[in-house]
Amino acid sequence: MWGLAPLLRHVGDDMGFAMLVMWACGALYLACLASDPEGIRNTGLLSFLSPSFESLLRFGASGALPVLGYGHWWTLLSAGWLHGSVLHILFNMMWVRDLAPPTARLYGPGRTVIVYTVAGVCGFAASSLAGVVPFLPPFLRGAGFTVGASAPIFGLIGALLHYGRRGGSSHIGQQAKSLAITMLLFGFIMPGVDNWAHLGGLGGGYLAAKLLDPLQPERGNHMLAALVCLLLSLVSVVLSVSTGIQTQG
Repeated sequence: MWGLAPLLRHVGDDMGFAMLVMWACGALYLACLASDPEGIRNTGLLSFLSPSFESLLRFGASGALPVLGYGHWWTLLSAGWLHGSVLHILFNMMWVRDLAPPTARLYGPGRTVIVYTVAGVCGFAASSLAGVVPFLPPFLRGAGFTVGASAPIFGLIGALLHYGRRGGSSHIGQQAKSLAITMLLFGFIMPGVDNWAHLGGLGGGYLAAKLLDPLQPERGNHMLAALVCLLLSLVSVVLSVSTGIQTQG
């Protein structure tokens, strides 16, 4: 990092990645609300201050409809930065704050960003594909329309799970396993939860962590790949907005 890494580590083991996610998600959430104030939904506690479907689609919501219906494949990257309500973003950002720093402590900040990004893509791809499978029962069906950081968050859990299985710490692996099972069960109990995104994110994070091997030191090309991941995520949001504007025009 051309001598910047020691300076950046003063902001935490994750080099400020958790803070970046929280600020970016917060800014996009407010932008979604501002883009369609009349469409804001307040139909209940779980839907309090929910951006309209149109505004979420404009900023890069994913799912079977955007990805397979409209061909907006780049939303596999953008959807993880968007949220559907105050409680949705609040709980997800709490998990990012709690899970990103310890993951970065074990894998390094660059590989943490890579795991986070890959998990999000895998999660929303799984949800989009499952959304068009006709024979699945309703509780196993994918999403036609989905957003949220929970897919990449499950990827961080998958990375911690692999760390334990790889031999880094069995205690960390057991904790990650218990957390994954608890959160998956909670997802099947609560209505409106995208369980395919969670499962895809967990699997994607685990596989990415396996390829990156946490017991080997992080390299400079990992940091470069992390920067590319963040840049592509930004481009995906910009592409969603510009495509939405063109469609309206």
